[in-house]
Amino acid sequence: MKMERAIGILSVLLQKDTITAADLARRFEVSVRTILRDLDSLSQAGIPIVTKQGVGGGVSVMEGYRLDRTLLTSGEMRDILAGLQSLDSVHGTNRYRQLMERLSADSTSLLPGSQVMLIDLSSWYKDSLAPKIEQIRGAIDGCYPMEFLYYSPKGEAQRTMEPYYLVFRWSSWYVWGWCRDRKDYRLFKLNRMEKLRLLQEQFEKQAAPLPKLENEQIFPGGIRVKALFAPECKWRLVEEFGVNCFATLPDGKLLFQADYTDRENLFAWLMTFGDKAELLEPEALRRELRERIKKMLEEYDK
Repeated sequence: MKMERAIGILSVLLQKDTITAADLARRFEVSVRTILRDLDSLSQAGIPIVTKQGVGGGVSVMEGYRLDRTLLTSGEMRDILAGLQSLDSVHGTNRYRQLMERLSADSTSLLPGSQVMLIDLSSWYKDSLAPKIEQIRGAIDGCYPMEFLYYSPKGEAQRTMEPYYLVFRWSSWYVWGWCRDRKDYRLFKLNRMEKLRLLQEQFEKQAAPLPKLENEQIFPGGIRVKALFAPECKWRLVEEFGVNCFATLPDGKLLFQADYTDRENLFAWLMTFGDKAELLEPEALRRELRERIKKMLEEYDK
Protein backbone atom coordinates (compact mmCIF):
# COMPACT_ATOMS: atom_id res chain seq x y z
CA MET A 1 0.00 0.00 0.00
CA LYS A 2 1.41 3.35 -1.02
CA MET A 3 1.92 5.63 1.96
CA GLU A 4 0.53 8.69 0.14
CA ARG A 5 -2.69 6.84 -0.67
CA ALA A 6 -2.95 5.46 2.87
CA ILE A 7 -2.72 8.97 4.33
CA GLY A 8 -5.28 10.19 1.82
CA ILE A 9 -7.78 7.41 2.54
CA LEU A 10 -7.48 7.85 6.29
CA SER A 11 -7.92 11.62 5.97
CA VAL A 12 -11.08 11.18 3.89
CA LEU A 13 -12.51 8.64 6.34
CA LEU A 14 -11.91 10.99 9.27
CA GLN A 15 -13.63 13.86 7.44
CA LYS A 16 -16.70 11.99 6.20
CA ASP A 17 -19.31 9.95 8.03
CA THR A 18 -19.50 7.26 5.35
CA ILE A 19 -18.08 6.79 1.88
CA THR A 20 -18.26 3.88 -0.51
CA ALA A 21 -15.26 1.93 -1.72
CA ALA A 22 -16.25 2.87 -5.27
CA ASP A 23 -16.07 6.58 -4.40
CA LEU A 24 -12.64 6.08 -2.85
CA ALA A 25 -11.50 4.18 -5.93
CA ARG A 26 -12.59 7.05 -8.21
CA ARG A 27 -10.97 9.64 -5.98
CA PHE A 28 -7.61 7.85 -5.82
CA GLU A 29 -7.78 6.52 -9.41
CA VAL A 30 -7.32 2.86 -8.50
CA SER A 31 -9.56 -0.21 -8.58
CA VAL A 32 -12.13 -1.08 -5.91
CA ARG A 33 -10.10 -4.21 -5.18
CA THR A 34 -7.03 -2.05 -4.44
CA ILE A 35 -9.09 0.14 -2.08
CA LEU A 36 -10.37 -2.94 -0.26
CA ARG A 37 -6.80 -4.16 0.20
CA ASP A 38 -5.80 -0.72 1.48
CA LEU A 39 -8.69 -0.72 3.96
CA ASP A 40 -7.66 -4.15 5.16
CA SER A 41 -4.08 -2.90 5.67
CA LEU A 42 -5.38 0.08 7.65
CA SER A 43 -7.40 -2.28 9.82
CA GLN A 44 -4.32 -4.40 10.47
CA ALA A 45 -2.48 -1.21 11.42
CA GLY A 46 -5.01 -0.60 14.19
CA ILE A 47 -7.48 1.77 12.49
CA PRO A 48 -11.04 0.62 13.38
CA ILE A 49 -12.61 0.44 9.90
CA VAL A 50 -16.37 -0.27 9.81
CA THR A 51 -18.20 -1.54 6.71
CA LYS A 52 -21.99 -1.30 6.32
CA GLN A 53 -23.88 -3.11 3.57
CA GLY A 54 -27.02 -2.01 1.73
CA VAL A 55 -28.56 1.36 0.90
CA GLY A 56 -26.73 4.19 2.65
CA GLY A 57 -23.91 1.86 3.55
CA GLY A 58 -20.22 2.23 2.94
CA VAL A 59 -16.95 2.51 4.77
CA SER A 60 -16.31 4.60 7.86
CA VAL A 61 -14.17 4.81 10.97
CA MET A 62 -15.67 3.56 14.23
CA GLU A 63 -17.69 6.36 15.86
CA GLY A 64 -15.74 6.40 19.10
CA TYR A 65 -12.56 6.85 17.11
CA ARG A 66 -13.74 10.16 15.68
CA LEU A 67 -12.40 11.94 18.74
CA ASP A 68 -8.97 11.40 17.17
CA ARG A 69 -9.79 14.01 14.54
CA THR A 70 -8.87 16.63 17.11
CA LEU A 71 -5.30 15.37 17.11
CA LEU A 72 -4.76 17.67 14.12
CA THR A 73 -6.25 21.14 14.08
CA SER A 74 -7.11 22.83 10.80
CA GLY A 75 -4.02 25.02 11.21
CA GLU A 76 -1.78 21.99 11.70
CA MET A 77 -3.39 20.31 8.70
CA ARG A 78 -2.74 23.39 6.56
CA ASP A 79 0.93 23.26 7.59
CA ILE A 80 1.11 19.61 6.53
CA LEU A 81 -0.52 20.42 3.21
CA ALA A 82 1.85 23.33 2.63
CA GLY A 83 4.77 20.98 3.18
CA LEU A 84 3.32 18.45 0.73
CA GLN A 85 2.70 21.13 -1.86
CA SER A 86 6.26 22.44 -1.51
CA LEU A 87 7.62 19.06 -2.65
CA ASP A 88 6.19 19.74 -6.11
CA SER A 89 8.60 22.68 -6.39
CA VAL A 90 11.42 20.13 -6.21
CA HIS A 91 9.99 17.34 -8.34
CA GLY A 92 8.47 19.54 -11.03
CA THR A 93 5.27 17.47 -10.93
CA ASN A 94 1.74 17.86 -9.57
CA ARG A 95 1.91 14.62 -7.57
CA TYR A 96 1.77 16.26 -4.15
CA ARG A 97 -0.74 18.92 -5.23
CA GLN A 98 -3.08 16.10 -6.21
CA LEU A 99 -2.50 14.43 -2.85
CA MET A 100 -3.16 17.76 -1.15
CA GLU A 101 -6.47 18.11 -2.98
CA ARG A 102 -7.48 14.63 -1.84
CA LEU A 103 -6.51 15.36 1.74
CA SER A 104 -8.48 18.61 1.74
CA ALA A 105 -11.56 17.09 0.14
CA ASP A 106 -14.85 18.22 1.74
CA SER A 107 -13.05 20.72 3.97
CA THR A 108 -13.23 24.31 2.74
CA SER A 109 -10.88 25.48 5.50
CA LEU A 110 -8.08 23.39 3.96
CA LEU A 111 -8.40 24.59 0.38
CA PRO A 112 -5.20 26.02 -1.19
CA GLY A 113 -6.62 29.55 -1.20
CA SER A 114 -6.84 29.48 2.58
CA GLN A 115 -3.11 28.85 3.05
CA VAL A 116 -0.89 31.53 4.52
CA MET A 117 2.41 29.65 4.15
CA LEU A 118 3.97 28.96 0.74
CA ILE A 119 7.22 27.01 0.52
CA ASP A 120 9.36 26.75 -2.61
CA LEU A 121 12.30 24.34 -2.33
CA SER A 122 13.37 24.59 -5.97
CA SER A 123 16.78 25.93 -6.98
CA TRP A 124 18.62 27.21 -10.04
CA TYR A 125 19.49 23.57 -10.71
CA LYS A 126 15.87 22.39 -10.74
CA ASP A 127 16.10 20.68 -14.14
CA SER A 128 19.06 18.54 -13.07
CA LEU A 129 18.18 18.27 -9.38
CA ALA A 130 14.65 16.86 -9.66
CA PRO A 131 15.70 13.69 -11.57
CA LYS A 132 18.49 13.08 -9.04
CA ILE A 133 16.06 13.31 -6.14
CA GLU A 134 13.67 10.86 -7.81
CA GLN A 135 16.55 8.49 -8.61
CA ILE A 136 17.88 8.61 -5.06
CA ARG A 137 14.39 8.09 -3.61
CA GLY A 138 14.14 4.95 -5.71
CA ALA A 139 17.53 3.79 -4.45
CA ILE A 140 16.52 4.37 -0.81
CA ASP A 141 13.14 2.67 -1.20
CA GLY A 142 14.59 -0.31 -3.08
CA CYS A 143 17.85 -0.58 -1.07
CA TYR A 144 19.99 -0.14 -4.17
CA PRO A 145 23.59 1.07 -3.85
CA MET A 146 24.55 4.07 -5.99
CA GLU A 147 27.66 4.92 -7.97
CA PHE A 148 28.49 8.49 -8.91
CA LEU A 149 31.27 10.92 -9.72
CA TYR A 150 31.73 13.39 -6.87
CA TYR A 151 33.42 16.80 -7.03
CA SER A 152 35.02 18.04 -3.79
CA PRO A 153 37.70 20.60 -2.85
CA LYS A 154 40.22 17.75 -2.93
CA GLY A 155 39.31 16.82 -6.51
CA GLU A 156 36.89 14.45 -8.20
CA ALA A 157 36.50 10.79 -7.36
CA GLN A 158 34.22 7.86 -8.05
CA ARG A 159 32.12 6.94 -5.01
CA THR A 160 29.78 4.08 -4.12
CA MET A 161 27.29 4.50 -1.28
CA GLU A 162 24.28 2.88 0.35
CA PRO A 163 21.77 5.75 0.67
CA TYR A 164 19.53 6.20 3.73
CA TYR A 165 18.24 9.79 3.83
CA LEU A 166 17.59 12.71 1.51
CA VAL A 167 18.38 15.91 3.41
CA PHE A 168 17.41 19.53 2.69
CA ARG A 169 19.69 21.87 4.63
CA TRP A 170 21.46 25.18 4.14
CA SER A 171 19.38 25.85 0.98
CA SER A 172 20.80 22.71 -0.64
CA TRP A 173 19.96 19.02 -1.06
CA TYR A 174 22.17 16.24 0.28
CA VAL A 175 22.10 12.46 0.52
CA TRP A 176 23.29 10.68 3.68
CA GLY A 177 24.43 7.09 3.69
CA TRP A 178 27.21 4.55 4.04
CA CYS A 179 30.19 5.33 1.79
CA ARG A 180 31.79 2.06 0.77
CA ASP A 181 34.99 3.83 -0.22
CA ARG A 182 35.50 5.62 3.12
CA LYS A 183 33.94 2.84 5.23
CA ASP A 184 31.86 5.40 7.10
CA TYR A 185 28.65 7.44 6.87
CA ARG A 186 28.99 10.52 4.68
CA LEU A 187 26.91 13.47 3.51
CA PHE A 188 27.08 14.21 -0.22
CA LYS A 189 25.78 17.35 -1.91
CA LEU A 190 23.54 16.53 -4.86
CA ASN A 191 24.78 19.41 -7.02
CA ARG A 192 28.28 17.93 -6.88
CA MET A 193 27.14 14.48 -7.98
CA GLU A 194 27.32 13.44 -11.65
CA LYS A 195 26.89 10.25 -13.64
CA LEU A 196 24.63 8.80 -10.96
CA ARG A 197 23.50 5.24 -11.48
CA LEU A 198 21.87 2.56 -9.34
CA LEU A 199 23.46 -0.85 -8.99
CA GLN A 200 21.27 -3.92 -9.50
CA GLU A 201 22.34 -5.61 -6.29
CA GLN A 202 20.49 -4.75 -3.08
CA PHE A 203 22.04 -3.90 0.27
CA GLU A 204 20.66 -4.90 3.65
CA LYS A 205 19.52 -1.87 5.61
CA GLN A 206 21.19 -1.37 8.96
CA ALA A 207 20.23 0.80 11.93
CA ALA A 208 21.89 3.84 10.40
CA PRO A 209 22.60 6.86 12.58
CA LEU A 210 20.91 10.12 11.69
CA PRO A 211 23.17 12.73 10.10
CA LYS A 212 24.49 15.39 12.45
CA LEU A 213 23.17 18.57 10.89
CA GLU A 214 24.29 21.16 13.40
CA ASN A 215 26.29 23.96 11.83
CA GLU A 216 29.14 23.19 14.24
CA GLN A 217 29.42 19.67 12.82
CA ILE A 218 29.43 20.64 9.14
CA PHE A 219 31.04 24.06 9.43
CA PRO A 220 33.51 23.62 12.31
CA GLY A 221 35.03 27.10 12.08
CA GLY A 222 38.62 27.43 13.19
CA ILE A 223 39.45 30.85 11.72
CA ARG A 224 38.63 33.85 13.87
CA VAL A 225 37.99 36.61 11.36
CA LYS A 226 37.99 40.36 11.93
CA ALA A 227 37.17 42.61 8.98
CA LEU A 228 35.90 46.11 8.13
CA PHE A 229 32.92 46.57 5.83
CA ALA A 230 31.35 49.63 4.24
CA PRO A 231 27.94 50.63 5.72
CA GLU A 232 26.11 49.55 2.56
CA CYS A 233 27.17 45.94 3.23
CA LYS A 234 25.06 45.73 6.39
CA TRP A 235 22.16 43.89 4.73
CA ARG A 236 24.45 41.08 3.53
CA LEU A 237 26.12 40.65 6.91
CA VAL A 238 22.73 40.49 8.62
CA GLU A 239 21.41 37.99 6.06
CA GLU A 240 24.43 35.70 6.19
CA PHE A 241 25.60 35.96 9.80
CA GLY A 242 22.88 37.73 11.81
CA VAL A 243 22.60 41.12 13.49
CA ASN A 244 25.18 40.35 16.19
CA CYS A 245 28.11 39.68 13.87
CA PHE A 246 29.28 43.31 13.66
CA ALA A 247 29.60 46.56 15.60
CA THR A 248 29.02 49.97 14.00
CA LEU A 249 32.05 52.24 14.40
CA PRO A 250 31.85 56.06 14.79
CA ASP A 251 32.72 56.56 11.09
CA GLY A 252 29.83 54.26 10.05
CA LYS A 253 31.98 51.32 9.04
CA LEU A 254 31.09 47.85 10.30
CA LEU A 255 33.59 45.88 12.38
CA PHE A 256 32.79 42.24 11.59
CA GLN A 257 33.90 39.35 13.80
CA ALA A 258 33.02 35.69 13.32
CA ASP A 259 34.44 32.18 13.02
CA TYR A 260 34.91 31.02 9.44
CA THR A 261 35.24 27.55 7.97
CA ASP A 262 38.33 27.55 5.78
CA ARG A 263 40.74 29.89 4.07
CA GLU A 264 39.62 29.43 0.46
CA ASN A 265 35.97 30.03 1.28
CA LEU A 266 36.90 33.11 3.29
CA PHE A 267 38.92 34.62 0.43
CA ALA A 268 36.17 33.89 -2.10
CA TRP A 269 33.54 35.43 0.18
CA LEU A 270 35.53 38.61 0.84
CA MET A 271 36.23 39.11 -2.85
CA THR A 272 32.50 39.27 -3.58
CA PHE A 273 32.43 42.57 -1.67
CA GLY A 274 35.07 44.16 -3.90
CA ASP A 275 36.56 47.31 -2.34
CA LYS A 276 33.82 47.40 0.33
CA ALA A 277 35.64 44.94 2.61
CA GLU A 278 39.06 44.85 4.30
CA LEU A 279 40.39 41.82 6.14
CA LEU A 280 42.13 42.83 9.39
CA GLU A 281 42.82 39.50 11.09
CA PRO A 282 44.31 36.92 11.05
CA GLU A 283 47.39 38.85 9.97
CA ALA A 284 48.82 35.88 8.04
CA LEU A 285 45.68 35.62 5.93
CA ARG A 286 45.62 39.38 5.42
CA ARG A 287 49.14 39.15 3.91
CA GLU A 288 48.17 36.17 1.75
CA LEU A 289 45.06 37.96 0.47
CA ARG A 290 47.15 41.04 -0.36
CA GLU A 291 49.55 38.87 -2.39
CA ARG A 292 46.67 37.29 -4.27
CA ILE A 293 45.24 40.69 -5.12
CA LYS A 294 48.67 41.84 -6.36
CA LYS A 295 48.87 38.80 -8.67
CA MET A 296 45.39 39.55 -9.97
CA LEU A 297 46.44 43.13 -10.75
CA GLU A 298 49.50 41.86 -12.56
CA GLU A 299 47.33 39.63 -14.73
CA TYR A 300 45.04 42.55 -15.61
CA ASP A 301 48.04 44.82 -16.35
CA LYS A 302 49.45 42.44 -19.00
